[in-house]
Amino acid sequence: MTPDRLELLLEGRQETDAIEFKAAIPWHKNTFVKDILAIANVINGGSIIVGVEDETFARQGVGEDLMATYNVDKMRDQIAPFADPRVIFTKQIMEDRQGLSYVVIEVSSFDDIPVICARDGLDVQRGVIYYRSRARRPESARISNTADMRDVIEASIARRTRQLRRIGFTAEPGEQYDFDAELGGL
Repeated sequence: MTPDRLELLLEGRQETDAIEFKAAIPWHKNTFVKDILAIANVINGGSIIVGVEDETFARQGVGEDLMATYNVDKMRDQIAPFADPRVIFTKQIMEDRQGLSYVVIEVSSFDDIPVICARDGLDVQRGVIYYRSRARRPESARISNTADMRDVIEASIARRTRQLRRIGFTAEPGEQYDFDAELGGL
């Protein structure tokens, strides 16, 4: 994420399927696991910005003491047991134009198959696919409707098809069935 992009998101004061704001809080896996799993299942991934009040979207920033709790290696080690397949994310410390610092966790979208929760936790359940819907209020939640499930399945199919093409697998046109002949000229 660039400083200009951060500023744009902070000025927009709105969560989306790809943007989650969190108050100035220390890292704890139970606070972030559902959001990380859900954002990994969004078509282009997304970001969690820590240091923005959840309801009013007021800028708070994150102090040095809280920033120190965001050790990316520890974060990855704690999230890994919850994700099947793995989730890829990075952490950045960024400043806005006012000089306030934020922790930005950028979550990549899944590679070829959706991320399924692999372990029960405080706010997550094993075997569930979490998602941030574009059709409803932005929140990290289990997939609960056909439109969201269809989005995830279609993204998975498209990605897998691209991967197969990249390694040389292509669909060959086969013999076409003659429906007109079956209908006998009706």
